[in-house]
Parts: sequence; C-alpha cells; structure tokens
Amino acid sequence: MAAVGEWWRSVRTERGRVRGAPAPVADDEADAVRRPAGAGAASPADAPAVAAFRGIPYAASPAGALRFSPPRPHEGWTGVRDAARPGPAVPQGPSRLERVMGARTPDWDEDGCLTLNVWSPADAPDAGRPVLVWFHGGGFTSGCGGWDWYDGARLAALGDLVVVTANYRVGPLGWLFLPEAGVANLGLQDQAAALRWVHENIAAFGGDPGRITVGGQSAGAYAALSLAVAEPTRGLVRRVVAQSGPWGMPPQDPAAAAETTADFLRLLDVPDKAAVPGNEAAALRELRALPVERLLAAYARLAADRARPGRLAPPMYPVLGGTGLPVALRQAVADGALGGTELLIGTVRDEMTAFLAFDAAARACTRDDVLRIMCEDARGDFRDGGRAEAAVAYDDLARLRPDASPADLLTEAATGWMFRDGATRIAEQRAAQGTPAYVYRFDRAPDGDDGTLGATHCAELPFLFGTFDAYPRSPMLGRTGPEDRRLARAFGGALAAFAATGTPNGPGLADWRPYLGGPAPEVMYFG
Repeated sequence: MAAVGEWWRSVRTERGRVRGAPAPVADDEADAVRRPAGAGAASPADAPAVAAFRGIPYAASPAGALRFSPPRPHEGWTGVRDAARPGPAVPQGPSRLERVMGARTPDWDEDGCLTLNVWSPADAPDAGRPVLVWFHGGGFTSGCGGWDWYDGARLAALGDLVVVTANYRVGPLGWLFLPEAGVANLGLQDQAAALRWVHENIAAFGGDPGRITVGGQSAGAYAALSLAVAEPTRGLVRRVVAQSGPWGMPPQDPAAAAETTADFLRLLDVPDKAAVPGNEAAALRELRALPVERLLAAYARLAADRARPGRLAPPMYPVLGGTGLPVALRQAVADGALGGTELLIGTVRDEMTAFLAFDAAARACTRDDVLRIMCEDARGDFRDGGRAEAAVAYDDLARLRPDASPADLLTEAATGWMFRDGATRIAEQRAAQGTPAYVYRFDRAPDGDDGTLGATHCAELPFLFGTFDAYPRSPMLGRTGPEDRRLARAFGGALAAFAATGTPNGPGLADWRPYLGGPAPEVMYFG
C-alpha cells in the first residue's frame, strides 16, 4: 500500500490500477500547489508537485472488427499498469500546419490509440479539485492529446487543478459517414466517452466530477462546445473554454457527407455500396479489412483534390444530425442550450495566416478570386447580397489597408468570418441570455516577424501550457524570453483560474470583466 504522499503510485480506475510518475514543473509553479495543513511526513519536501498518468485507455482499441465502431469499454487489465508514457496517436497524415507549428515524428498506431492523460497536484488524492478536460485541434484530421505540446503539468500546478487531455479519432476513422451502418461522428462519440470516463474516475486522481470544465482549441473548441450543448453530455459540463473555434464552418450536410464518403470509397476501389440502400454494412466490412495506410492515402488524395485557397473544411468533419450534433452549434447556443454553463471564448489576432501565408495559390489571388471565395465560404455573411455585398466588404477593407494585397485582404476577411465574428456573436448571445462570457484576443507575434504570420492560429498554445521547449523549430513561437514567460503565466493563469472558479480573475492576474456587449464590449488582450 502506497503512503498517502505517494498515492499516485497506485490509483484504481474502473478497469484497473495505474501507476503515475512525477511530472517536473518550474519551482515557482510548483509552489502554487496548495499543501494541506498537517500533511507531515506523508508529503515530504521532495515529493513531486504534480503527478502524471499518461496513456490510460478510456475505450477499447478501435482496430480490426472495432474499426468504425462507436467507442466500446476497455476490457481492463490485471496488476498495476505503468502510466509513465503516453499512448500512440490516432492514425493520421501530416498536419497542414507543420510549416507553422513545426513537424512531428509519426507516432501513431490504431491499436491502443484511444487513451487519455491526467496531471494532478500530488499532495492529496482526496482534495476534490476542479478538472479541465482539454481537446486538441488539428482540423478534424490530425493531432494527439499525448504530445508534449499539450503537457498539462505546468497548468495543473499553476491553477491547482486536475488537467486531462485525450485522443479521439480523426480523418476518415473519425468522420466517415455510413449512417445505415451506425457510422457517424465517431470522433464526437470518442470525446463523449472520454468525458464520461473522467466523470466516473477522476475522483481517484484528486478531481471533483461535479466541477468539470471542457476546453479545447480549434477543432477541440468545437468539441468542447458540442459536449456542453448535447443532451447526453451537457449535464457533465460546468464550464467551457473555447479557443479559436471555427465557428464560421457549418457542420456537414448529411447529403454532402454521403457524397464525400462515396468519393472516398471509389478512391479505395471499394464498390460504391453506400449509395445502394442496405449495402453499407458490406462496404464497412471491406473497409475494416484494408490496411489503415490505404485509408490515410485515399483521404490525403481526397483532401488534395478538394483543396483551394481559403478552404478550411477538410473532406470529413462533424455531420449535422449525426450522433452528438442534432443542431448546429451556433443555433444551439442561440436556442439557450448552454443554459447556465459558464463560457470563456477567444481568438488570436491573425488566425488565417497559418493557412494562407505559405499557400502559393492564395498569394496569387486576384480581387475576383477573393470575392468568389467570400461568396462560397462566408455564406452566412453574404447569402442575401451575394457578390455585390462581398464586393462592398472587400472594398471597405481595402480602404482601411491600402497597401494590402488581395491575399492579405482575404486573410483578414477570413479571420473574421471563420473565427472572430462567430466568437463575438456567441458572446453577444450569452450576454443577452444573462450569462455573459469572458472574451479574449491573443496578439503576441514571434520576435522579428515581418507580418507574415503575426499572432497566427495555434500561437497561444505554448503560452497556455507553458511548453516552449516542445516547439524548438516552430515559426509561430520563435525565440522566447522573460516577457514570454510572464505572458504564459498571465494567459495560462487566467484560463486556469476560470476553469477552477468560473472567473479568470485572481491574485496576480489582471482585472478581466465579462463581455456585456454594447458600444464598448470588454475584451481582454494578451501580448
């Protein structure tokens, strides 16, 4: 039996015991973790401030006969499972943002990929601390909760809370649409399964299942808001942190998703059985028999065939009416589905540079090209006025930035319609509903940046987690210094405070007021 101060050496979950490991954090952050009075010898001075539990299965491996199945309970294990290392990533191709964030060495494996990671202050297992469940982004196509980019040790120490990250299926494995065979929004189903695991098990790690904040960035923000408004899971969510969500991208129409699936099957030389009623199960059997590498190669070709400047939507992503998404998210918020759930939401200043700065086709765009993209991709903004209304918006922006190229104006406009405008509208709706949100904008650009990237999509992530060393060759981060460390404490501290208390205010933090709308709405600027 482990001593109280070493409780992390053996923690019981519903499927078996796990053994954690000390997680290093900076001394000043370690001091932020409260140590209970009278802890005495059970909490020695050299005990770790944070304990990490990595690679814990929350569902069975989605491989073989379980590929394209909803998440199933893990079969469990005997003895004490070593949780010192993260599990593999979900199978995926390279990220489209490698030139911005930095490249990753492939580390995926279909077997054993549905895992999560827990970081908990190590002083007391019964502390009942608040919990942050955070989902990575990656355009619904890439990413991994176990990567060192998202190591939660510093955030757990900084906010005195339990931090959880999780994998979920992406690309065709997560978003293939064969509804008659029960295949729809598997990625959302994985996220819901991870959230339920946390609710059922987190008390053993020192967390309070009644104080769960769900957060995420980009596609992960989409997931967090989805879980908070969906009927089966919203009762588990007390607060939401939504970073740079693609709110201007409506969910896939089921007919369009079915067409995409048919194209995918043709690329795999699988007969288009999805188009014949009753034959989806036959197509599914063939897909399960194929090497996963063939699925990824076909998906990469499908994405390349459909790519064009300004298009963020991948070939496959959440489908309207599928499991976990009965209503479009912005409509759900407008309808009051968030109820009293507290919300912190924000963007970075220059979101779209990540997608357009290194895109040669985008850099060659003319005014007419940009207007066409605006009409196609910003349908919610220009549906009534069409091209004429888009032209007015383009010309207004051009007058404000007379030296900007059409590509620069596209970048600015798309940052608005895809990210910033939706966040603002959600905040305005929450203010009107009497539960105002907290709104931020992250403005820090890399040292020496000439405006190519600015504060680009994902730029805030190293500052949230304090994981600068995990981005050694990342253009979006660049060189860091003492001011960046202070910014990380301010940004990470505020979001951690919100997850813990419902307000991003506290000792050492700047005063941050809720967003009430009106002529001078409150927005907190970082950097």
